[in-house]
Amino acid sequence: NRTSSVELIGTHEMIASMLGVRREGISEAACSLQRAGIIRYRRGRVTVLDRSRLGAKVTKDYQLVKEEYARLIPGVSKL
Repeated sequence: NRTSSVELIGTHEMIASMLGVRREGISEAACSLQRAGIIRYRRGRVTVLDRSRLGAKVTKDYQLVKEEYARLIPGVSKL
């Protein structure tokens, strides 16, 4: 949501580090989303194929992240 681009650049390791999770979790999520036809992941590039389905799949988690971001960094524009 922070960019209008459909392509994101980043390895599983880098994404995991940014999110504070294990790389394996990123790999599992990416595989699941790719099998569902929501993203395509190749060599450090994630291409969002269906933004609306991606949004529907992550709505609950994304809302939690937005709320925590607002709590931790008040006054900064929300996600």
